[in-house]
Amino acid sequence: MQPTLPSSGLFPRRPASEKPSHKAKEKPKANTVAAARAQIAPLIAAQLDPASFRDKSVEEIADRVNDLVAHALEETGASLTLTEQRALLSTLVDDLAARARQQPDPVRETLSQQIARGPLIDLGVDQETALSGTGDRSRQRIDEARKVVQPLLMEQIDVSRAAQLPQEILVKQIGDLVQEIGAEQRLRLNAEEQRALAAELTDDMIGLGPLEVLLMDDSVTDIMVNGPKQVYVERHGKLERTDVTFRDNAHVMTIATRIVTRIGRRVDESTPMVDARLEDGSRVNVIAPPLAIDGPSISIRKFAKRSITLDMMAQQGNASDALSTVLKIAARSRLNILISGGTGSGKTTLLNAMSRMIDHTERVVTIEDAAELQLQQPHVVRLETRPPNLEGGGEITMRHLVKNALRMRPDRIILGEVRGAEALDMLQAMNTGHDGSMCTLHANTPREALTRLENMVAMSGVTLPPKAVRTQIADAVHLIVQVSRMRDGMRRITRMTEVVGMEGDVVTVQDLFEFKYDGEDASGRLVGRFESSGLRPHFLSRAQYFSLQDTLLEAMGCSPTRSS
Repeated sequence: MQPTLPSSGLFPRRPASEKPSHKAKEKPKANTVAAARAQIAPLIAAQLDPASFRDKSVEEIADRVNDLVAHALEETGASLTLTEQRALLSTLVDDLAARARQQPDPVRETLSQQIARGPLIDLGVDQETALSGTGDRSRQRIDEARKVVQPLLMEQIDVSRAAQLPQEILVKQIGDLVQEIGAEQRLRLNAEEQRALAAELTDDMIGLGPLEVLLMDDSVTDIMVNGPKQVYVERHGKLERTDVTFRDNAHVMTIATRIVTRIGRRVDESTPMVDARLEDGSRVNVIAPPLAIDGPSISIRKFAKRSITLDMMAQQGNASDALSTVLKIAARSRLNILISGGTGSGKTTLLNAMSRMIDHTERVVTIEDAAELQLQQPHVVRLETRPPNLEGGGEITMRHLVKNALRMRPDRIILGEVRGAEALDMLQAMNTGHDGSMCTLHANTPREALTRLENMVAMSGVTLPPKAVRTQIADAVHLIVQVSRMRDGMRRITRMTEVVGMEGDVVTVQDLFEFKYDGEDASGRLVGRFESSGLRPHFLSRAQYFSLQDTLLEAMGCSPTRSS
């Protein structure tokens, strides 16, 4: 029987000339459940004795009932939708169950539930396993059913119109069509497996395929795809392998291409490396063959759904109350702040938290390779780099954007990450009235951060004496905050270092806070304290300008009565 397609227009009927040759013959129709039941119930009752429930397995009974109803519908010419067929089947089973009530039947309830869920897809496995919907056997059944259903589904669906529908509506409509195709092809899946197949097909069509379930998991912070059969995630700072897989390398590349094309970029053999972002702001890096030897690699740094504040970081143990107070004062006092740390150490999270201290009356310009900052201020201009086009031209780098930002009358400039020649332009911006600017870079200690900054200035091609570069760094950068992901998975601020000035050819610094490791507790979590140096900050005069000097001295453990 040809499945009745939804009337929403999402799945338009094919022209008559294209319809399958197995279309049912036209007959007088019973178009309601009640009418169909009146015609079919006597036929079923005559052929299926309730007493046989005791003698047959669930699979045999389900096959018998489905076969009888399908044959009866064809003989009577009834034309019912799949939902109406399910209602009819459930009603018939209830009638049979009532007749067998005096004869205890251990499978009656299971059968009624099974038929109420809809036609099953039989892939040659035992029914008890099929009803579980879980495990390797279930995964195999879904994969086998996909091979049958997906080509037929794509013949019926208008993908461009499907992409415009809300996902929950699309999943429901595809689920209906999956059930109808299953009934037409005499395939058999239980209800849970049908829903899983419909969701997977929807994700493959308009979503990110197997990655969707990981993107919806709030406990996952990073997703790492190493070819089609290895997908790892980070939870609570620890890496673990998942059971999520792709079909093959082509499947991974399809999802990677869908990610990058949404923001006007591409990934192929000529451009095998690309940075991108998801619609929610999650950062994505893709590297494809021939550079990735074992298959395409996708790395996703998930966008935090809730905004992290400095107070929340203190509550979670990422910092202390006193340390977070000093960070608030530093941001309010318009210090130029450099956030240093390794990959995945929480640099961007800390930058987002500190940016909440920016006054809402200020104009902020953010510059990133792939936009991921979550500034809450109303006056924010977000800029993003652009890779070269197919001809190799049209590239817009961080340095281009920094230079242009200086013409946009910014109060503050925030760089997502300094990694090259733009370091010189950023230092010049910090030294020419754009106080309160912030940026991140990769380094293991505050001193290494200064050295890296000096090396990146040299990458600009401008020849300057080393002392001139260091003097410019000492004048521009006020504070370096070092963050680290420690071995227990917790991200902590391990050191806060203030740039004091120059002594000869050396940039002088002083530590304001440092995390002191004491040991670990029974759960394996590191135990330590954020220890203040007790020194009076060099930026005390700037804090005084904003009437924050007493709060600053209190947080540092210094007496407000001491003279400067």
